[in-house]
Amino acid sequence: MPVNETLSVYSDLCYAAALAVFMLGLLLHAAEYGFTRKPKQRAATPAAGVAAGGVATLDRPEEDSPGGAVGPGVRDRRPLAARLGRMGVALTVLAAVLQLASLVLRGLATSRIPWGNMYEYIAALCLAAVVAWLVVLRRHPVREIAVFVLLPVVILYFVAGTFLYAEAAPLVPSLRSYWIIIHVSAAIVGSGILLVSGMGAVAYLIKSAHERRPERFRNLGAKLPDLVALDRLAYRTAVFAFPILTFGIICGAIWAEAAWGRFWGWDPKETVAFISWVVYAGYLHARATTGWRGVPAAWINVIGFATVVFNLFFVNLVVAGLHSYAGVG
Repeated sequence: MPVNETLSVYSDLCYAAALAVFMLGLLLHAAEYGFTRKPKQRAATPAAGVAAGGVATLDRPEEDSPGGAVGPGVRDRRPLAARLGRMGVALTVLAAVLQLASLVLRGLATSRIPWGNMYEYIAALCLAAVVAWLVVLRRHPVREIAVFVLLPVVILYFVAGTFLYAEAAPLVPSLRSYWIIIHVSAAIVGSGILLVSGMGAVAYLIKSAHERRPERFRNLGAKLPDLVALDRLAYRTAVFAFPILTFGIICGAIWAEAAWGRFWGWDPKETVAFISWVVYAGYLHARATTGWRGVPAAWINVIGFATVVFNLFFVNLVVAGLHSYAGVG
């Protein structure tokens, strides 16, 4: 079917608008992080520790006082940081809506699923990552790591829209199968959620390094959530993404048997996908059976996400294989 050029243009405009809004949201989250005060601890003093009637009280720092009250003459920047953070979240939601509109318009323009090349695949992956992050944010107070999540999203989004951009066109013949809906969508959703998990693990490593040696990452690590919250974020998102990743690999094998007459041929993309699966399986198995957590587990999570990124770019764009025709699969 011919491509609807009008819808294609509107799709590109929504994409560009989404990129601009994503960048603005990232800047607001960075500003929130900059204005957030580092937590302080003060020892109780005899003068402040004894109240009327001889009852001992703790001398709490001003930034920990109820309602955010601070002493006279001290400017309270926490409300500003909170407002910036909420604005950043609102803009992230707006950018996600624009990106969804871009994908829908691309699909309508080409009368097909809008993830038939690297440009569309990365755009959909970024949308999955942002939606996963927004869901996490509803359940866990970890807005401090928004910069860690949105920075790779913005980078991927920019690279896809500039260096990997492809004109709207019908699918190449080798991709005209209903399996592209099932297999590739599972890869998109799984990889997007793993991006959130990987960035949570990176934040965990930074926070852990800062707690062991406070002079390391002094301005970055002190403002991050506690290690328990970061570990929980990285682990639970990986638990959710792993079955989706497994389902995607199984569907890919079924599609390979239908297209090439074999379920598995150790094609470069298949091999690296299997390596990613093994790394995440090891990570989840160690956590579930032996309670292995902390820095070693976080490093395994980061290595797993690194293999996903390697598979996305190096295998698709550099290595020749059966999956090289469109950079997806």
